[in-house]
Amino acid sequence: MQIQTLLLIALPVLLALTFHEYAHAYVAYRHGDDTAKQSGRLTLNPLRHLDPLGTVMIFLVHFGWAKPVPVNPQQLRNPKKDMLWISAAGPLANMVLGLVSGILIRIVFAFSGAPERHSVAGLLVFMVGMSLQINLALAIFNILPIAPLDGSKILYGLLPARYADKIYFLERYGPFILIGLIIFGRFTGVSILGELIWPFVRFFSKLFAGI
Repeated sequence: MQIQTLLLIALPVLLALTFHEYAHAYVAYRHGDDTAKQSGRLTLNPLRHLDPLGTVMIFLVHFGWAKPVPVNPQQLRNPKKDMLWISAAGPLANMVLGLVSGILIRIVFAFSGAPERHSVAGLLVFMVGMSLQINLALAIFNILPIAPLDGSKILYGLLPARYADKIYFLERYGPFILIGLIIFGRFTGVSILGELIWPFVRFFSKLFAGI
């Protein structure tokens, strides 16, 4: 990856991860749990959310992570229901950022057309376009029902209690399934996760930005 490209996607990555984790912390706080606030995570300061290794991995292999927001279910008013909303808050925040990015692209194209690729305006549009795709990819990836992703907790909040044993299975073996899918994609060139994620990224990119 060229240094220029790396610098242009660094800000969208930081914003995407920061808003994702802040949304988790904010919704947890609104539902009665101040654990994240007491841990200094109820903030838009990216340094409080970034995991150094997880951030580096994003740029190296296009898969990474931030520090998980601590949540204490015992402080929640309705733990099962509240955890659903806390978990959904991160992906929803990324969808909102994706929508904002798409609207900005539409405004630029409507008033000035497609700018020159290597002009200042062109570089800014490229950065916003990367923000669109990064946020959409992060949102869709995180709603997959595989632990420890947000989607597993959303699924737990939606399913009746009689499916608790199946949720336990996903919680126990989900990380191994996820790592296995990532390794399989890296070594075979066939990304099962990519096949699941990118059709939705393309759909929402077209819907939000017309591209």
